[in-house]
Amino acid sequence: LDWLRRGVLDGVRVDHPDGLRDPLEYFRRLRERAPETWVVGEKILEPGEFLRESWPIQGTTGYDFLNTVGGVLVSPEGMAELGAIYAQFTGQPADFHAVAHEKKINVTQETLGSDVNRLTSLLVEICESNRDRRDYTRAEMRRAIREVAACFPVYRTYVVPAREEITDEDRACIAQATECAKRGRQDVDAGLFDFIRDVLTMEVNGKKESEFVLLFQQFTGPVMAKGVEDTAFYCYNRQAGLNEVGNDPGRDGLSVEEFHAYCETMQATHPLTMTTLATHDTKRSDDVRARLAVLSELPVRFGAAVQRWSRMNSMFREDGPGGSTMPDRNTEYLYYQTLIGAWPLTLDRASAYMLKAAREAKQKTSWVGNNQEFEGALHRFIEKTLAHEPFLRELLQFVDKVKDAGRVNSLSQTLLKHTAPGVPDLYQGTEVWDLSLVDPDNRRPVDYEVRRRLLHELKTMSDDKRVEEIMARADEGLPKMWTIYQALHLRREHKEWFGADSGYTRLVVEGTKRDHVIAYLRGDSVATIVPRLTVKLLGIWKNTTVTLPEGRWRNRLTGIDFDGGKVAIQNLLKGFPVALLVKSEGLEHA
Repeated sequence: LDWLRRGVLDGVRVDHPDGLRDPLEYFRRLRERAPETWVVGEKILEPGEFLRESWPIQGTTGYDFLNTVGGVLVSPEGMAELGAIYAQFTGQPADFHAVAHEKKINVTQETLGSDVNRLTSLLVEICESNRDRRDYTRAEMRRAIREVAACFPVYRTYVVPAREEITDEDRACIAQATECAKRGRQDVDAGLFDFIRDVLTMEVNGKKESEFVLLFQQFTGPVMAKGVEDTAFYCYNRQAGLNEVGNDPGRDGLSVEEFHAYCETMQATHPLTMTTLATHDTKRSDDVRARLAVLSELPVRFGAAVQRWSRMNSMFREDGPGGSTMPDRNTEYLYYQTLIGAWPLTLDRASAYMLKAAREAKQKTSWVGNNQEFEGALHRFIEKTLAHEPFLRELLQFVDKVKDAGRVNSLSQTLLKHTAPGVPDLYQGTEVWDLSLVDPDNRRPVDYEVRRRLLHELKTMSDDKRVEEIMARADEGLPKMWTIYQALHLRREHKEWFGADSGYTRLVVEGTKRDHVIAYLRGDSVATIVPRLTVKLLGIWKNTTVTLPEGRWRNRLTGIDFDGGKVAIQNLLKGFPVALLVKSEGLEHA
């Protein structure tokens, strides 16, 4: 608070507020002491869930935005095909929700076993105080608590018995979880699940009941975090780029309509939330995810490549217990995706990442129970495949097929991050292409000297040749830096176009390729137009147009002017993959 008063800090990020007994009360106290401070909470929202409007903060740390953007950049049809390819290659369950549920149950039995015992003891006392609930055994209660927690569709609810505070959203989540638990554990009396529901919704109340509610709400978050984030996301590898905190990798992507609906909601409720694409906790950098998204446009080609590579590298697998081979097919499938997404990748980085992924999955080895035989075989497999010329040649050919489309995806999501409702956050090093994996890979030292030099060169290029030179030096990451540079300068010049009082308006896109465009207006003076699914587009826009408001518009990224009205997408995106248009009133700053 002293730092805030003295201006040392501009804002506060509150990590994991769901661990608090009463997050709302905490944020109220913070807001009272720091009424003007920009505050965001690392609240993990599940698909379709939004931050509580009663929380007196500006928004979240941006995972919801990250996952929305990631979803709109994949092909739904291709994702469905990848599901069939994944199931066939690995023999793994293709139902993510079944995998997540199983891992959540495992976590309640192992890592969080003491928490279950504490809740069970409290529930035993509550049942003892209710004459018609005394026949339930401790074992039944333990199983019921685990099942309800594993069935929770969100990280937690926010019932506060002391204030008799409960929302319809809370009731719906609790009801959904208990009905799911009934179906999953028919060996447990359904009446016990109903009773737990009534306690959690304060239909049955008292001092012990209130304590149970508060403890249970602090329990479901870790169950989700440890079961899904830290386990299921390393077990289910259909398209690994979607395995990010708060996402549902079992979904087949999002439509442009759903993306717009999300942005409209954020502008109406939390217009100053944080928008981000990479953090210290993301499983993969934004550029790795952008490249992996292309696989949904090439599912058949990717599936054939994986089968071919597996045969090509079969000589490097080793015999395991019970006639199995090491590494297993699921680990091998993730390995090939990792190479495609993060290439060029050194042996040390590839081996360190795959070891972490295998231990997090807890299927063949784990952090607490290292399977030295499996881990050694995995390392040797990686070492030998990365020295196998025929495989490397094919891998490089495949990366060349997806690299450019991945960069277009990166520029699309980068511009969306800087112009959609919210305040953009830039993770260290991502000013240019960054193909990092999870920590410690994404915490490597950043070469800021290179970035300073590139920024200086951007500024000193001649105007008439700048865009051409930027695209010619795409391998250095200049297109991404240019997009960020222009968007941030525009935000600084015209804060009013991006603030809480600004608008978010969908632009009308027409033509046979309209589903390949995301276009919107902020305020009435800045327009964002980005492409999606560019591999399927094949570079042919045909008659696709976007309708701009009347006036004269300049693309900040190319310097080209356009008249309002219907404008061909092909013309807008000529010379640079994305467009940031500013109406003539703002041209004096351009």
